[in-house]
Amino acid sequence: MGNSRKYFLKSEIINPEPIQGDLNVSELVDKYFLAYNSKRIKEICQLLTKKVLKKDVTVGLSLSGALTPAGLGRSVVVPLIKSGFVDWITSTGANLYHDTHFGLNLELRQGSPFLDDTELKNEKIVRIYDIIFDYDVLLSTDRFYREILRLPEFQKEMGTAELHYLIGKYLFEREKALGIKIPTLLSSAYQYGVPVYTPSPGDSSIGMNIAEVILSGGKLRVCPFLDVNETAAIVLDAKRAKGKSAVLIVGGGAPKNFMLQTEPQIQEVLKLDEKGHDYFMQITDARADTGGLSGATPSEAVSWGKVDEEMLPDAVVAYIDFTVALPVITSYVLSKAKPRKHKRLYDKREELLGRLQKEFLKKP
Repeated sequence: MGNSRKYFLKSEIINPEPIQGDLNVSELVDKYFLAYNSKRIKEICQLLTKKVLKKDVTVGLSLSGALTPAGLGRSVVVPLIKSGFVDWITSTGANLYHDTHFGLNLELRQGSPFLDDTELKNEKIVRIYDIIFDYDVLLSTDRFYREILRLPEFQKEMGTAELHYLIGKYLFEREKALGIKIPTLLSSAYQYGVPVYTPSPGDSSIGMNIAEVILSGGKLRVCPFLDVNETAAIVLDAKRAKGKSAVLIVGGGAPKNFMLQTEPQIQEVLKLDEKGHDYFMQITDARADTGGLSGATPSEAVSWGKVDEEMLPDAVVAYIDFTVALPVITSYVLSKAKPRKHKRLYDKREELLGRLQKEFLKKP
């Protein structure tokens, strides 16, 4: 009993100084995020800077929720990509579609959740909670997608990483033509070779425009099963190279599970020897007890082989709005961690997939 008491009381004392008006973000986090979800945010920040953002760790970022309409694509995700802190991404198609608006110089504005939606409909204004924009923003973005999706290089079967790479290439060119200085998520991913996957490619306006192109005779076919093996190959290669795999999960949904299922794909389906992701960080407002926390808690994920049980001390879940947490985390890591060399995993997809297949075919 005496030893346990001494162990528990070794933790830091809560005795902060009064807050001053000139604090930077890292000082605020380190000195004043002392309990509850602020402490979880500090744990994510410190885990990233002290362990995760090392050259031998492959970092996956999962995005769900209406993140990019709030401007978090260009303000948060793009700086992380540019600094080499994100190696591969899973996302809803909606996040990629709405981020495209910025690359086409289309305006999204701050509004209110209490506006009259019938009046907005009559005025051809669309609302995403407290974000509003002209209906023509959607129509203009749809025109851009239909224009490029009819180009010859799209007329074949491909996975979503290749689809988004090609979209990113044309977005990059459009941004240059329009003189846009801050790139979109997909054009940044294109520039730095970060593969971007969407587990449900039909579930967004990008998918809806692909369907229109197919209806008018287009030959584009998107195969998410290619993505299943590619993402598993990314994780397996990180581990076989004696490195580690980290996941930073924003929200939940299909992007979260798609990122985490890489390990069951390796272990359960392909029957290759593996133990699970090494670092698990999640920002969510969902609850596990209702079945709404997709992929559930890190400890539950252990039972599926998604997370290495030995690494549970390096698993953190912050139950907080990502519009609050992500800017804080991004500012913190940009100030504390050195930029990493870009792994350019998109360029290595075939090589990594070949290694996965070779190991799979060799097993007894």
